[in-house]
Amino acid sequence: MKFTDGYWLMRPGVHADYPAQLHDIDCTPDKLTVYAPVTTIRDRGDLLNGPLLTITCTSPVENVIAVRLTHFHGTAARGPAFELDTERGGRARSDEFEAVFESGSLSLRFDRTDWGMEFRAEGRTLTRSGVKAMAMLDTPDGRFLREQLELGVDTYVYGLGERFGPVVKNGQVVDIWNEDGGTASEQAYKNVPFLLTTAGYGIFVDHPGRVSFEIASEAVSRLQFSVLGEELTYLVIYGPSPKEILHRYTALTGRPARLPAWSYGLWLSTSFTTAYDEQTVTDHLDGMAERDLPLSVFHFDSFWMRDYHWCDFQWDTRVFPDPRAMLARLAARGLRICVWINPYIAQRSSLFDEGRERGYLLRRADGSVWQWDLWQPGQAIVDFTNPEARQWYSEKLAALLDMGVDCFKTDFGERIPTDVVYHDGSDPQRMHNYYTHLYNRTVFDLLRKHRGEGQAVLFARSATAGGQQFPVHWGGDCESSYPAMLESLRGGLSLGLSGFGFWSHDIGGFEGTPDPALFKRWIAFGLLSSHSRLHGSGSVRVPWAFDDEAVEVLRHFTRLKMSLMPYLLGSAEQARAHGWPVLRAMVLEFPDDPACTHLERQYMLGDNLLVAPVFDADGMVNYYLPEGIWTRYESGEQVRGGRWIRENHGVLSIPLLVRPGSVIPVGAREDRPDYAHAEGVTLRVYALPNGADVLTRIPDDTGEVVFHAVRRGDDIRITGHGDWQALLVGVHTADVVLGGTMRRHAQGMLIHATGELVTVSGIR
Repeated sequence: MKFTDGYWLMRPGVHADYPAQLHDIDCTPDKLTVYAPVTTIRDRGDLLNGPLLTITCTSPVENVIAVRLTHFHGTAARGPAFELDTERGGRARSDEFEAVFESGSLSLRFDRTDWGMEFRAEGRTLTRSGVKAMAMLDTPDGRFLREQLELGVDTYVYGLGERFGPVVKNGQVVDIWNEDGGTASEQAYKNVPFLLTTAGYGIFVDHPGRVSFEIASEAVSRLQFSVLGEELTYLVIYGPSPKEILHRYTALTGRPARLPAWSYGLWLSTSFTTAYDEQTVTDHLDGMAERDLPLSVFHFDSFWMRDYHWCDFQWDTRVFPDPRAMLARLAARGLRICVWINPYIAQRSSLFDEGRERGYLLRRADGSVWQWDLWQPGQAIVDFTNPEARQWYSEKLAALLDMGVDCFKTDFGERIPTDVVYHDGSDPQRMHNYYTHLYNRTVFDLLRKHRGEGQAVLFARSATAGGQQFPVHWGGDCESSYPAMLESLRGGLSLGLSGFGFWSHDIGGFEGTPDPALFKRWIAFGLLSSHSRLHGSGSVRVPWAFDDEAVEVLRHFTRLKMSLMPYLLGSAEQARAHGWPVLRAMVLEFPDDPACTHLERQYMLGDNLLVAPVFDADGMVNYYLPEGIWTRYESGEQVRGGRWIRENHGVLSIPLLVRPGSVIPVGAREDRPDYAHAEGVTLRVYALPNGADVLTRIPDDTGEVVFHAVRRGDDIRITGHGDWQALLVGVHTADVVLGGTMRRHAQGMLIHATGELVTVSGIR
């Protein structure tokens, strides 16, 4: 939200008050409170009228400082609030020149003579709030509190949820307000009031409602954020690297749960408005099996329920006459089942009167149920602030789990009204974004309870801060076009830089029908994402509906992904342990390479695989390769980095390159994602530099299997347990000692081991 009219003036009806000086402080061991009048105090008469702003500094965890700006303290506190995992720390001190609050390497300094706040770490200034930066603003729309932090030269801003415009947010206006707006506008389904910068810090605005960000837009040298009300709290999170910032942010707001291995396989949907019944489903599944296309999950979209009855959670028996028997047949094929749900109750639903009578639906101030006709006639909304309503909703879903359903697509949750009354008295403005958090948590907790830890998975569309705890999220309603494919990738990169570890998208696009060339290019991108789903709106996404070549492309990339399961599960564990996404913006892995700051048409899949989707029907692709000797994953060809590359790819190919010095574990199976991933695994060792010490962790049901590769001079030692083999990619000749026997190793020859130490020497 903008308040100024250029540099000199305020907009009509806007009056601003700014902290003028540090007048007084309260200093305790773990808190610093600064009292700042909005006029300079020259004599006692200046003390009598006008606002006094209070700035309170605390530290929830080391290297994080929370700043709370308040005007009136007497405002009634209404929920909801983000649930942060905190433990009070920090140190406060003051002298005649300054007041300082410190947490780990991070410090916040207030000047006692000239007003200003400066964040410093390890001897350098990260950012500062100077003259006319922090403010209280009275406007025709109410009172706002605002902060502006200086942006240095070459400081770039990322995050703020799943946003479909440029991944660098400098120059953008971003309102944190969930909307069902597709992927082609400034609106977003997943709004997160968190950003990270290339200057070594991140900002989390601890406010679940609307937060307005002006990123080098209203004031081009400043990062600005504002909220309506009498209090503004924000946290400065020191890294210094982007990975460390994400680690600390997700330690506060939560990290994703472990997902079942089957969820990484291919999902096939009925699509949305297509005509389907049990025979259609059977035909699609038979077609996949006949064409040797590995499939893990089948998804029933909206019309598994009867029209106008969404949601009553009852199968439409006109097209699915015996759903329990049908689900048993699908399970016998080795498939998991997902069904579509949302938190809305249509007036014709059998649950409407039940929910109304029990007080489980959102109400207007006069006590009537809130309803409208958008999406479903007479639609009402479940009130998830009511514990009994959560239990009621969960019981309806539990009946589906007992029937044979495995997981849910938790659609919608964005268009939540503000002219309502909540059961727990929550502020509707603050609840608008937070509603989806309660919705997805309710469903995820049910799955965890019924299916067990590590077996719960959603396919969710909406979220806010903390929603990363309930994966997976997908990118929403995109068009079937190359620009929409890029929009989707931007959204995934931005969401990953906002603390979300897992992300998916509709292969081929949702709205419209992709042409065969686009569909095949999107398949490669979709299967090289954390989760992969074939889904559309008015047309199906089975590959033979496009052409025979699409079948071959889907088979190739599905099998490629299945073989990469040991690697992908290791990347997933990094998401659980550190908050690092599986699909990563280049800047996250290469923060010191200035060429990576704006890259948004390529990404890293985990630590070590670079992917550059092809956004061109003719197969031309441009991508940047950071310094080093990289290796093409599928051909083994070595490629020099530190440059841009332009090349042409057929539909069975995509730029997929391995980072220098990597060890990539490749599974022994290509037909399914859920197998014993460490058994028979092949360790592909890529040009380990002298001194390298690489641990490769492969999660399994009992913990993890660890392999250790060390290079010293011309020798590589690899240790591990179980049945495994190693492939030294790019090594021309070497002597291999295995079980006391030495033999010559030629390029491309596998070194097989069974719980033994492998030593490779004389590498050339």
